[in-house]
Amino acid sequence: MKKMVFKKIFLILAIVFIGGLGGIIADRYIFPYLSSTDYFMKHDWLKKAAEDITVINKTEQVFVKEETSITKISNQISASVVGIISYPQTDAKNFPRKSTTSVGPTYGTGLIVTSDGLIMTYADAINLNNSKYKVVAYDGNSYDAEISGTDAYSNLVFLKISAGNLSAVSLGNSDDIKPGEKIIAIGINPGDFSRVYSAGLISNFNPTYNLAGKAISSSDKLEGVFEADLNSEKDYVGGPIVDYTGQVIGVMGTNAGDNAQKFFQIPSNKVAKVIDRAIKKELENDPVLGIYYIPLTKSYFLVNNLNIDRGALIYSPSGQSGLAMISGSAGQKAGLQINDIITKINDQEININHTLPDLLYQYKKGDLIELVVSRSGQEMKIPVQL
Repeated sequence: MKKMVFKKIFLILAIVFIGGLGGIIADRYIFPYLSSTDYFMKHDWLKKAAEDITVINKTEQVFVKEETSITKISNQISASVVGIISYPQTDAKNFPRKSTTSVGPTYGTGLIVTSDGLIMTYADAINLNNSKYKVVAYDGNSYDAEISGTDAYSNLVFLKISAGNLSAVSLGNSDDIKPGEKIIAIGINPGDFSRVYSAGLISNFNPTYNLAGKAISSSDKLEGVFEADLNSEKDYVGGPIVDYTGQVIGVMGTNAGDNAQKFFQIPSNKVAKVIDRAIKKELENDPVLGIYYIPLTKSYFLVNNLNIDRGALIYSPSGQSGLAMISGSAGQKAGLQINDIITKINDQEININHTLPDLLYQYKKGDLIELVVSRSGQEMKIPVQL
C-alpha cells in the first residue's frame, strides 16, 4: 500500500518537473522562434502566448585607440606639409646652421597647394625681410624657393619651388565645422623636419575677429576665424588644421594685438579664395577701401540703441574723422564719413555671416562698386572705385 502511494507521489513530482522544464523551454526558445513565423502570427491565441517576451540580442563592445586614429588621419595629408627655412641673404653659405639670434635662420610650416610647387604659409611663420628660402618636402628633398606673392587681406604668403608631381593639399568645407569638434594641428620639427602634432577642439567661431589685430576692424583685413584649445600653438603657425575625416579645415595664424599674442585658425573656405587668387597671380590686385569700422551685431545694436542691427559702422575711438579712414583711400575719395553705416555692397547685405572684408574680397583693385549707406537715419547709395 505504501509502495503504491510512494509511486503515485513520485509520478506526480516527475510530471510537475517535466512539465515545468517543458514550460521553461517553450517560453525561452520555442515561442520566441514561433513568434517570427507567418503561421504563428495568424492566430490570436498564439500571439498572446508571445506577449511580454523579451528577446535579448548579443552585443559587442569595440574599443578604438584614439592615438592610432590620429596618426592615420594625419598621414592622409602629411605629404602636403613642408618645412620652410628662411635665412639671411648674407648667411647662405652657412645654411642650414641653426641659430637663436635674430640674424640666424628661422623655421616654419607650409602647405603644398599645387602639384607644380606653389607653397602657402602664414606671414609670421617665415622672415619676409631680406631673406632666402628653402623648402623641405615630406620625402626629405629640399628646394630653393622664391616669394611668389603675399596677400594683405589674409596675411598668407606664397612661395614657388621648381618641382613636379607634388602632393597638393585637399581643403574641406569649413562651413560644416562647429564648436566642439575634434581637430589636429600639424607642424614641422625644425631639428629633423619630421611632423609634430597637437590634438584639441574647436572652441569657438569668432565672426568679428579681424586680422588687423586692433580694437576696431579694417575693411581690408580678413574677418571671422576659428579659435581652438591647442597646445604650443606657435609651433603650428602656417600649418594645417585637420578634422577627423582627414580634411584640412583651416590654417594656423597669429598676430600681436592688445599686447598679447593671439592664435587662430583661418577657415578653409576663406583660404580657398586666396589660393585661387594666388594661382591666377592676382594677389597684387586686392581691393582697398581704407576704412576702420565696428561690425554691428545684435548685442552692439541693443547696447547702443541703434536702428540697424547689421552692417559696418565707420568709427574711430577718438571720434576724429581722419582716424576713421586712411588718407587718400578709395573710401575717403568717395565721400564716406565717420558714423556712416555701410549696409550693402551692391545688392549683397553685410552681416555677421557676410562681413565687409569678405564681400569686398570678391572684387579687384579698380572695380567700381556701389555702397548702400545709412547716414543720420537716411539711406543713400555711394559709388566707390576701389
